[in-house]
Amino acid sequence: MSIRVKARSGESTDQMMRRFKKLCEKEGLTKDIKRKEYYEKPSERRRRDVRKGIARRAREAMGPLLDKRGAKGGKPGKPGRGPKREEGVR
Repeated sequence: MSIRVKARSGESTDQMMRRFKKLCEKEGLTKDIKRKEYYEKPSERRRRDVRKGIARRAREAMGPLLDKRGAKGGKPGKPGRGPKREEGVR
């Protein structure tokens, strides 16, 4: 797997690096590098795969009850913020 990025006319190195990083992410290279960063015993890998499968089957079983946003709605991955406090009130 090789990723090549050619410079476009008038493109800065920052923009080129950003494009390169996006391509790496799209290819799954960054995920693979993070996974291989530390040695994982085969038994640990199997255990992790089993847990992933159980979670996936549970999500599929819940299917229409939960959408991608979860039970409450809102943006995925964004914790809700509490009510704004007035100054001087604790």
